[in-house]
Amino acid sequence: MSTRANHDRMANAIRALSMDAVEAAKSGHPGLPMGAADVATVLYTKFLKFDPADPAWPDRDRFVLSAGHGSMLLYSLLYLCGYPAMTIEEIKRFRQLDSKTPGHPENFVTEGVETTTGPLGQGLANAVGMALAERILAEEFGDIVDHFTYVLASDGDLMEGISQEAIALAGHLKLSKLIVFFDDNGITIDGKLSLADSTDQVARFKASNWNASRIDGHDPAAIEQAIEAARKSDKPTMIACRTTIGFGAPHKAGTAEAHGSALGAEEIKGAREKLGWNYPPFEIPADILGEWRKAGARAAESRKKWKERVSALPADKRAEFERRMAGKLPAVLAGAVRQVKENAAAKPQEIATRKASELALESLVAAVPEMIGGSADLTGSNNTKTKAMAVIGPGQFKGRFMHWGIREHGMAAAMNGMSLHGGVIPYSGTFLVFSDYCRPSLRLAALMEQRVIHVMTHDSIGLGEDGPTHQPVEHLAALRAIPNLHLFRPADLMETAECWQLALEYTGGPSVLALTRQNLPALRAAFEEANKCARGAYELAPAKGKAQVSLFASGSEVSLCVAAKSELEKQGIAARVVSVPCLDLFLAQDESYRAAIVGDAPIKIAVEAATRLGWDAVIGSGTFIGMSGFGASAPYKDLYRHFGITTEAIVAAAFAALGDKRELPRKERA
Repeated sequence: MSTRANHDRMANAIRALSMDAVEAAKSGHPGLPMGAADVATVLYTKFLKFDPADPAWPDRDRFVLSAGHGSMLLYSLLYLCGYPAMTIEEIKRFRQLDSKTPGHPENFVTEGVETTTGPLGQGLANAVGMALAERILAEEFGDIVDHFTYVLASDGDLMEGISQEAIALAGHLKLSKLIVFFDDNGITIDGKLSLADSTDQVARFKASNWNASRIDGHDPAAIEQAIEAARKSDKPTMIACRTTIGFGAPHKAGTAEAHGSALGAEEIKGAREKLGWNYPPFEIPADILGEWRKAGARAAESRKKWKERVSALPADKRAEFERRMAGKLPAVLAGAVRQVKENAAAKPQEIATRKASELALESLVAAVPEMIGGSADLTGSNNTKTKAMAVIGPGQFKGRFMHWGIREHGMAAAMNGMSLHGGVIPYSGTFLVFSDYCRPSLRLAALMEQRVIHVMTHDSIGLGEDGPTHQPVEHLAALRAIPNLHLFRPADLMETAECWQLALEYTGGPSVLALTRQNLPALRAAFEEANKCARGAYELAPAKGKAQVSLFASGSEVSLCVAAKSELEKQGIAARVVSVPCLDLFLAQDESYRAAIVGDAPIKIAVEAATRLGWDAVIGSGTFIGMSGFGASAPYKDLYRHFGITTEAIVAAAFAALGDKRELPRKERA
């Protein structure tokens, strides 16, 4: 059997499994797997470093199927290469409940899947983060971190705006171990690509400092040569592989009909004849399966030698590498947090929580060396860079801080890739209002339960003069709506340090720290060992006697409640203040704790410079003081008065709820 004939039969095994699985499910996308089978066959049999016996091998090459709708390509490869969990029965159960073959790849379901893809462009941007993490760790740990990141992207991936952010960043950084295959088949769901796009993608990538070329995606020799050249490059590489969608289908190949639905029995029969595949559905002949299993075993010796190199490391360096790759935090973290809190107690400060975050980071970054910080061109506003952090730049990966540029979406997706790679904990900064630009990536981080931390400052109308375009009012509620995401909104330095600790310790999803531009008073002056924010809400200031009013707030509005409590007590009304730095955590507590914190005061008032959505879970039909529309441009103190988010408004609301006709002295209401 000639090499080309062998290649064709191996590639046709992918095509057959893909069209059979989609046909059995009566749902799915056979076109991409059939068209990209030749590229995948060359990559997996000759280049990709992986071992099915250890799918999480830290030094494996990463393969990201950014075009996640073509998931059967990946599932076929996993089965053929011998990943134990991917059986032929799982292939037959494609897109069925509780199968390991969901409609789009899910890394938390299927071994061998590096990231959850489907929303186009995300996988490409994830891969940039993976390649970046690989380079950062290689600088520190040497040749035990030495692998490539490969991506298969569709025209849809490249049309999404996130792709430009991702490729511009990768080209700027010279991430030379990143190789992208563009499945250049000229077809989208609506029909020919020319209906909506005429971009010269090769020229586009070259303009972003990539090597880029176009090849015949069905010529294994051309594919092999292109990969060899890419692996020697000093830049990232894009290989545009001209393919035929649904390759082998007699009538639907090269058309939109092959993209997103089962081919049908007659078309599959014709494809089998055209491809010379004379086997029943889901049957792979022993000789071809044997060749694929050899490909799966190809890197076993490499993994063995890698383990020997790890064992030869000095004990402390080996332990540090293993700790980081296991995602375990250093034992000194608790001491670093304690130091921040002790300093806060020794010298209470009226500062913005963005500045409080910077003070916390001075200790945390030193204690947790895997923290890689950054900002979307807002470094001086987000306060995410400490004095000791060197900057990561083009071809220079020894630093701890990334200038992501004005690329919030690409930044968030790349951070997901860094986390997925392992060994680093990425955190970054932007304004809270721009969480809208990050949202698809935040959602996927939550779905994949990835520890990424977003510092989002300028968290309310308190940012002042920049006006309603920059003043988030609905964003706290929108972020709280994402499952697994923890939104922290601390009220002072003490809470900020505790929220940072919780974000670092949380491995079930992303965290957002919503921080102020304006200064806030120190509300907790005394040092306490316990993390009072750990359960999401706690009683900050108890009532003197039986409480008539419970005041709930987060962030900058907690201090307003503390002042209102004092005024109410002067008026003979017992009030208590509950700080709610993380509503998500609080609502996840057991019923008895929630009931104790909510309390039994007849009047419940929540205060937050945002919309009400979400607070009814705490106050029921109680009073909410906050925003019901967009903000305005003015100094922040004027805005708080204009929108009625003041101590006086809180006191007046308590009076009204109690049926008390008293009014504050006029000077206090001014």
